[in-house]
Amino acid sequence: MEIAIEAEGLVKKYGSVVALDGLDLSVPRGTVMGLLGPNGAGKTTAVRVFTTLLTPDAGRARVAGLDVVADARRLRGLIGLSGQYAAVDEHLTGFENLDMVGRLYGFTARASRERARELLARFDLEDSADRPVKGYSGGMRRRLDLAGALVAQPPVLFLDEPTTGLDPRSRLGMWDVISELVAAGSTLLLTTQYLEEADHLASRIAVIDHGRVIALGTSDDLKNQVGGERLELTVSSPPDIETARAVLAPLASGEITVDEPARRLTVPVTGGASALMESLRRLDAEAVKVLDVGLRRPSLDDVFLTLTGHAAEETS
Repeated sequence: MEIAIEAEGLVKKYGSVVALDGLDLSVPRGTVMGLLGPNGAGKTTAVRVFTTLLTPDAGRARVAGLDVVADARRLRGLIGLSGQYAAVDEHLTGFENLDMVGRLYGFTARASRERARELLARFDLEDSADRPVKGYSGGMRRRLDLAGALVAQPPVLFLDEPTTGLDPRSRLGMWDVISELVAAGSTLLLTTQYLEEADHLASRIAVIDHGRVIALGTSDDLKNQVGGERLELTVSSPPDIETARAVLAPLASGEITVDEPARRLTVPVTGGASALMESLRRLDAEAVKVLDVGLRRPSLDDVFLTLTGHAAEETS
């Protein structure tokens, strides 16, 4: 299978800070790779290397068959980038922003205008096309930024946390647009902090931490690594904690964790509802009073707590 994005041993340092520490990655053409990780893990640095904005200190990377350093000039015409912050000129209108991008790509005036209008319609921005961008909402700016990344119809796209800060409705709308791009055959590298986003959009996910890929697979693969399903229950009194732990141990598929102040136990299980019912039956037989109980799938923090030993961070 043809590889659209490839990295071998990428290293990038900022003084004493190692942003990329031997990153290896391979993305087949026509697929979506989700790069999942907390802030500061190296996701954005990797994207900047792939898009020729940064030169790696060691290792090599190729995109669309071109070396990101030796062939940087040629490569820029074959890729699109939508960064964490909308790269739009707020003093220009939406139409003028896209028309400018088209002209920078070398389009004729007519072709640039036609492409701008086409994208404004596709991203539901026609009614605001001739308004200055400074009056746009955050969601509208993000859509305009993504439209700008698509002006030249690049075969490879890099979307760096494209839905961060969006409201739920805008996020779902962005997911629909990204899904359309995938269906049309684009290759995407999508960075995100949201497991549900990677789950919805990516065919495979690379978990990155401290500048290295520490796990690779489908969303289900990653969830299975942290126990698949988890039974969470809160008991009524401290003495019930140890009783509940002993009763549920035979049903656990991994280590049971206990939050003693909250009197809460988390039990990795398999079997879904049947495991829940059996747990309640056993607890009732031992007269353990349960105040709250539920089954849930792993969250982003669960994945990172298991794979890295820490939860997803909130600071860069």
